[in-house]
Amino acid sequence: MKKVEAIIQPYKLEEVKAALQGIGIEGLTIMEVRGHGRQKGHTEVYRGQEYRVDLLPKVMLHTVIADDKLPQLLEVLQAAARTGKIGDGKIFVTTVEEAIRIRNGERGDAAL
Repeated sequence: MKKVEAIIQPYKLEEVKAALQGIGIEGLTIMEVRGHGRQKGHTEVYRGQEYRVDLLPKVMLHTVIADDKLPQLLEVLQAAARTGKIGDGKIFVTTVEEAIRIRNGERGDAAL
């Protein structure tokens, strides 16, 4: 099993969710986060004062999937989240040792 964490632009969330549902990925955890990478934030003006916004709003998605679904998920996720501009985000993939469904004790892929 693989855990996929993706940090994307907030306005791409609905498009990404729809694309993942289209390939049968239903279980997602979604969090609103703030951060920056290469884009380093930007400068804004509020009431005549200039200030720096260096932690930008993003959305982080988490899902755990069977190994065989990983290539398709990565392809669809990248296509749906991509704008071609700096700040599109990142995808991280890690191995999951075990998954257990609390309700009935199912383990492994069956718990997903």
